[in-house]
Amino acid sequence: MSETPAVSRRLLLGGAVATGALASGMTAAPSASAATGRTPRRRPGQKSMIGVPFEAHRTVRVGVIGLGNRGGGMAEGWAAVPGCTVTAVCDVRADRARRTADRLVSKGEPRPAEYGGSAGSYTRMLRRDDIDLVYVATPWEFHHEHGRAALLSGRHAMVELPVATDLRQLWDLVDASERTQRHLLLAENCSYGRNELAMLRMAHAGVFGDITNGHGGYLHDLRELLFSDTYYTDSWRRLWHTRSTASLYPMHGLAPIAAAMDINRGDRMATLSATATAPKGLADYRERFVPREHPSWKETYINGDLVTCLIETEKGRVVRAEHDVSSPRPYSRINTLAGSRGIVEDYAGPAPTGARVYLEPDHGGHAWRDFADFRKEFDHWLWRKVGDDAANNGGHGGMDYVLQWRTVQLMRAGLVPDIDVYDSAAWCAAVPLSAASLARQGRAVEIPDFTRGAWAGRRPGLDSGPTEMPPVG
Repeated sequence: MSETPAVSRRLLLGGAVATGALASGMTAAPSASAATGRTPRRRPGQKSMIGVPFEAHRTVRVGVIGLGNRGGGMAEGWAAVPGCTVTAVCDVRADRARRTADRLVSKGEPRPAEYGGSAGSYTRMLRRDDIDLVYVATPWEFHHEHGRAALLSGRHAMVELPVATDLRQLWDLVDASERTQRHLLLAENCSYGRNELAMLRMAHAGVFGDITNGHGGYLHDLRELLFSDTYYTDSWRRLWHTRSTASLYPMHGLAPIAAAMDINRGDRMATLSATATAPKGLADYRERFVPREHPSWKETYINGDLVTCLIETEKGRVVRAEHDVSSPRPYSRINTLAGSRGIVEDYAGPAPTGARVYLEPDHGGHAWRDFADFRKEFDHWLWRKVGDDAANNGGHGGMDYVLQWRTVQLMRAGLVPDIDVYDSAAWCAAVPLSAASLARQGRAVEIPDFTRGAWAGRRPGLDSGPTEMPPVG
């Protein structure tokens, strides 16, 4: 993102805690390109990735870059999927690669090759000839670099959120995917959540009537973890709150709503305007709970506690996407979808599903109903098929494993991915575009058409028909 000052690789990949300009929150003026919705022409040699299937793989061989809290756990998830093996692991800290390899061996898996010790270790890993998919779970600052390198090495890439933090980087990933004819996918596990997929199927079945609006978010009190000296290496995630005023991580709430509205599959996100509250939460938490000798006392927090993006689509639908990790509150992704005949609201009460509905003509009297019967009726086939395994093999209620299982199945069967580079770029564009809007006092900015005009065509996505995992062996 253009507001982010230059930071040394040592700081971001394993050096000392930030000092000086970074810690004080100094920012640069946003570049003009950060706010443009202009669509560059496709260059010679590039072809659309829409409808392009994976080549079929007997076994999917995964290389993992980044082995912190997220990457280390997901490495075990990949190894648990039938027909998938982790062949290489990499982290700037070599001991993490060794520990991850040890855990995989303890679970009866082959020992992956280990890479680490320097910022460039991943380039050595990418020279191997036994990797089909590169999974990237490094700090946000490096997602573009690592995802792009994976594509240029001839591999498909799955990148944690966001795939990039700058609009130019997002276009670069789209172009690299089209040039190499390799897929780059956002690791959006929430798109595979059970409630989210049932909501998607209900929307496609017309249960809500004509969809008019949706509301999603990432509302997660991370204050304790942000000030932890061990959870986020070198405090990388907290430092983002010193660099820019932006919606740093809205995709978990935005992506399921976008899928239900068929974004890039009949509609597209056209404009975005953003608002931000004052940055109070992190400083208040530090005042009450963090010792004065802690390095965070050299920092100034500038990102608003609650950043809200109001997105309007080409067809006039409205999406509200929120981000707040600095305030005391229970966890919520909001996950609300409404139309001319009813509404579903998630994270809304003590019911087992956590969701409630109000749908005509079945409901009346201004009384909410439980979501359970509707989720049972519209349960996605993926959860019916692998739901029992999901909670045993992955975090976040099992949706991590569903994401991994489905990705491996698509690659082994040679199918078109549910999420493509255009979805990934569009969902992540909220990061730089929210910064651009806020720099212009909340005025709306255009959202690029990453599909270059192909958004209007109807095509499959996350609401897929049942398919089988090819047999192993």
